Amino acid sequence: MTIAEKFRKLATDNAPGQEQRHNTGGLESLMKGDALSGRMVDFSHGDVDAFTPTPGSFDVFAAGVAAGGRQAYTEYRGDPEIREGVAARLAQFTGAPVDAADGMIITPGTQGALFLAVAATVARGDKVAIVQPDYFANRKLVEFYEGEIMPVRMDYADKSGEAGLDLGQLEAAFKDGARVFIFSNPNNPVGAVYSKAEIESIASLAKTYGATVIADQLYSRLRYSGTDYTHLRAQAIDAENVVTIMGPSKTESLSGYRLGVAFGAPEIITRMEKLQAIVSLRAGGYSQAVLRTWFNEPEGWMDTRIAEHEAIRDDLVKVFRGCEGVSVRASEAGSYLFPALPALGVGYDDFVRLLRVQADVIVTPGTEFAPHTANCIRLNFSQDHQASVAAARRIVAMVDRYRA
Repeated sequence: MTIAEKFRKLATDNAPGQEQRHNTGGLESLMKGDALSGRMVDFSHGDVDAFTPTPGSFDVFAAGVAAGGRQAYTEYRGDPEIREGVAARLAQFTGAPVDAADGMIITPGTQGALFLAVAATVARGDKVAIVQPDYFANRKLVEFYEGEIMPVRMDYADKSGEAGLDLGQLEAAFKDGARVFIFSNPNNPVGAVYSKAEIESIASLAKTYGATVIADQLYSRLRYSGTDYTHLRAQAIDAENVVTIMGPSKTESLSGYRLGVAFGAPEIITRMEKLQAIVSLRAGGYSQAVLRTWFNEPEGWMDTRIAEHEAIRDDLVKVFRGCEGVSVRASEAGSYLFPALPALGVGYDDFVRLLRVQADVIVTPGTEFAPHTANCIRLNFSQDHQASVAAARRIVAMVDRYRA
C-alpha cells in the first residue's frame, strides 16, 4: 500500500468538526420544496454547551497551571500521583486491580489511547477481528498499519439483553489467525451493551486462542435504566492480553481537555508509552490535573446526567419509530442512536448532505461504521433536548420528502 493510499483510507471528511457544511456537492438538481430550516443541530458530536463539563473541572485545571513546570512536564505515561488516584477509582469501577505504575498510561484523549494501543499490537499483515458496525477509527487504524481486517457481524436489531455479536464469526476469525480483537462496549454507533454471556464468551475465546483484546469502554458510565454491564477485564481472561480504554470526555463533557486512559497488560502499556514519547510526549500536563475530578463528581450529578440523556433518547426513538420504514434500537448506554432509513430516491450519502443544506442537521453516515450499514445514520443526542427533538422531526420530514 502506498503512502497516498494509506492516507486516502483515513478519509476524515465526516469526522466531528470536519463536515463539509458549505459544500453542496452539486446537490442543487436533487433539491425540491422549501428548506426545512431550523436551529442547526450537529449530531456528529456532543454539545458541551447543552451539557456542561464536570463542576470544578476548570478550577482543577487552573490549579494545574498554577503548579507550573511540575505539572506541565510529567512522566510520559502521566503524573504518578494522578495515576494512583485514577487507578484506585477504576479498579473499584471495573472490578479488577489496576497497576498504576506499570499498567496505566494517560493519553491525549481516548482517540490517542486507541491509536497507541493499535500501534502497539498490530503490524503489517497481522489479522485483526473488527466488529461491524463499530467505531470507525478501529477499522481505519488497522488499515493504516496495514493489518488484515477479519469482520465480525453484530446483528443488533431486535435484540433484547444482548448486543448481537456473532460469536461463531469471532471464533472463526481467531481460528483463521486473528490475534487481536477490537470492540467498543457500549457499542458506538448503536449504543448496544454486551450481555454478561457475550463478554464471558469473548474472554473465553481470547484465552483459548491467545488473542489480545482492546476494549473501548468510553461510555460505560452512561448506562440507562435496567442496563447491566459486565467489564471484560474482570472476567476469566489473561490480564496480560487485555487493554481497556476509558476517559472523562463524552459523559462528563470534558472532551476539550483531551484526556484518555489506557490500562491493562504492562508490556503493551510500555510499548504505548514509547510511541507516545515520540508522537506527543504526554497528555497535556495541565489537563492531566482534571482527572482528579473523574469519578469524584458531586453527589447525584451523574444520576441527573443519565436521566437527562435517557429522556432525550426516549423522545428521539419515539419520533423515528413514528416514521414509516425507519427502524431504530433504543440505546442501552452512551449517547448514540443509529436509525436505519427506508429506500430513498437519492443516495444515502447525498441524503446526509441534503440534511445539512436543507434541514440544518448534521449526522454521520452509516458507511463510517460498516459497509453494510449505508442506509443508517448516527446521531449523538447529547444535545439541547428541544433542539434535538426538532432536528429529529426535520430528519423524518426529509425522509418523507425523498422516499423512493
